Amino acid sequence: MPDRILLVEDDPNDVELLLVALELNGLAKEIHVARDGAEALDYLFRQGEYQDRPAAHPSLVILDLKLPKVDGMEVLAAIRAHPDLKKLRVIIFTSSREEADILRSNALGADAYIVKAPGCANLIDAICKLAQLRHGQKHKEQDAGAPGLTLRPRPTLH
Repeated sequence: MPDRILLVEDDPNDVELLLVALELNGLAKEIHVARDGAEALDYLFRQGEYQDRPAAHPSLVILDLKLPKVDGMEVLAAIRAHPDLKKLRVIIFTSSREEADILRSNALGADAYIVKAPGCANLIDAICKLAQLRHGQKHKEQDAGAPGLTLRPRPTLH
């Protein structure tokens, strides 16, 4: 399971629900919440108020798309463009069902795209399956049990 998760979400109700779901399922030792895309980038790049944070990056980013200041697609693009961050697992967790968002997030290298549903069961399932992929337990693409959700093993990048 992920050691550290960066949760990028601006809706306080979704943050609370996600934190409870992650804690109840024992899915992270440490969770940091960023309330907008700019804060997420500062955290990831160790800038601004996060310049002194420990150098270790999160092992998973749960990223909303519709964020203030910097949207989720820009955050995802910045992650994939940076040599130290491009291997991070990124789950898009959003209310958007727009095909353009799904296609663009896939093109940018999101590991999963999940439309928010009550109870977060689909997110918990995706995190568990990503953890299995990360640890080499499964090597093929697999359906995560939700329509339109496919988890892909990330290629090894050098």
